Amino acid sequence: MSNQLSSCLEATGGAISYALHGNCYLNITNRCTLRCSFCPKFNGTWNVQGSALRLRREPTADEILDSVGDPGQYRQIVFCGLGEPTLRLYTSLEIASRLRARGAHVRFNTDGLANLVYGRDVTPDLEDNVDELSISLNAQNEILYNRYCRPKLAGAYRSLLEFARRATDFVPDVTLTAIDGLPGVDIDACASVAAGIGAKFRRRVLDQVG
Repeated sequence: MSNQLSSCLEATGGAISYALHGNCYLNITNRCTLRCSFCPKFNGTWNVQGSALRLRREPTADEILDSVGDPGQYRQIVFCGLGEPTLRLYTSLEIASRLRARGAHVRFNTDGLANLVYGRDVTPDLEDNVDELSISLNAQNEILYNRYCRPKLAGAYRSLLEFARRATDFVPDVTLTAIDGLPGVDIDACASVAAGIGAKFRRRVLDQVG
């Protein structure tokens, strides 16, 4: 580890970035709009594949960029730690823009609740900044979604569907995901929800993080 990265780690208390599957994952906040029952941090674990992700403070844009180094060594730069990156939306977009200018392929892993948080449609702001969106659907209906994701804001499920629908106009690649292994969650039905709004679908597996 370089002295610069070591200094950033000491200052923030947790890893700002970590390499996995040929990608660089960015851990820019531990704050989240959801309290998912299956999330490691709500079950006493702040490590993902050997990386400690509990932050003492949120890193600056320059610290995040420094932690990436040369983006050309990775397939993708993925905004995904143990928090919701769109809670720092405009910091995220600034970083994404700067990384894409250096040839990076940028993906946001998100809960899809940014419009609800900001009180307006932010999907146009993603255009030309984000190459891919991976949106956590997690259930085929609102009842199951609320049971497992425990949103802090009312109307979360409907908002994420509308966010995903609008995002397809501005982001080239939009994928909804759901976790196989949660009782009552029908993966085929979740895939149908994704198809109905013009998005791709990807199955995830319970307790497999990273």
